[in-house]
Amino acid sequence: MTQDDEYYMAEALRLARTQMGKTNPDPMVGAVLVKNGRIISRGYHAEQTTPHAEAFAIKKAGKNAKGSTLYLNLEPCCHYGFNPPCTNSIIKAGIKKVVAAMRDPNPLVSGKGFAELRYAGIKVKVGVLEEEAKKLNESFSKYIRTNRPFVILKSAMSLDGKIATKTKESKYITSIESRQYVHMLRVYVDAVLTTVNTIKIDDPLLTVRDVGNENIVKKNPRKIILDTNANIPLRSNMLKNEPKRTIVVVGSGAPRNKIEKIRRTGAVVLKAATKGGKIDLKKLMIELGEDRITSIMIEGGGTIASSALDSGIVDKVLFFVAPKIIGGKAAPTPVAGKGFKKLSEAIDLKRLKVHIMGRDIMVEGYI
Repeated sequence: MTQDDEYYMAEALRLARTQMGKTNPDPMVGAVLVKNGRIISRGYHAEQTTPHAEAFAIKKAGKNAKGSTLYLNLEPCCHYGFNPPCTNSIIKAGIKKVVAAMRDPNPLVSGKGFAELRYAGIKVKVGVLEEEAKKLNESFSKYIRTNRPFVILKSAMSLDGKIATKTKESKYITSIESRQYVHMLRVYVDAVLTTVNTIKIDDPLLTVRDVGNENIVKKNPRKIILDTNANIPLRSNMLKNEPKRTIVVVGSGAPRNKIEKIRRTGAVVLKAATKGGKIDLKKLMIELGEDRITSIMIEGGGTIASSALDSGIVDKVLFFVAPKIIGGKAAPTPVAGKGFKKLSEAIDLKRLKVHIMGRDIMVEGYI
């Protein structure tokens, strides 16, 4: 790996990120063509039916692509889908070398794209800025392998671990920088999941309003509300704003008249299996995956956080900690439920990272 390799791959990753929130269920991919020490063409993949990044860059370069080096953050595809195989375009263009960040986790491609290129006499290098590339498309990687969404559990709390005061006041514990980051994550994910209790207490919008970056297109995620008995207030913000992008998940025993009232608002009602009087989250993830929802961020209180962790659906946690002390035994905490009896049973996070967000600290880790 050379500095030039990292420089050009960083540019490919930057191009990929410009399409955040647009490509699902496809991955975010950027491509850079380099010849005689300079970039001659750039490309990125936008929506599913648009050309892939490498095909886009090759078409822009035309005949000048011959003898160049292609940098891209994901292995080129080698099968027919909405687009023809990119390996064909690369070989036909006369590209001499391909530098990729990572192998495609899609079983239809994984390693086969590189093999085709090598067979055609093209040099292939893999692994440049691999960690960054894997993180960028972590939701795609899980979804393409399991057909289930990548789940992020997000929570904001005080230094002493409270998500609200004893009177349930919670706006706003964290800084504007933390809130802007959460809004950017809403652009990235397909859906935000919460509970009817959160709707009743906070009546949130869960929309994208301020990402702190004018270059990021504000695209609202779909909203998923867990509401076993169909008790959501019909005049709540979730049912008044973009109701067609709202999924109210009810149990099989929810009253039919309540379900019909929710449907009349324009929202989608999904009947789901229950377990112990609550929505079975594990089975729900299967249904949401079949609906092509590739990523979900959970935004709610301690009860949903506990249920999500207990059910094993969480892949990643983001805890924002503000330099405030709230106190109070009755003040709610980010994870409720029964809790563990022994420290040895506690969930131990992996690949831990700590970031500064304004005055706050964001702790990021994987289950």
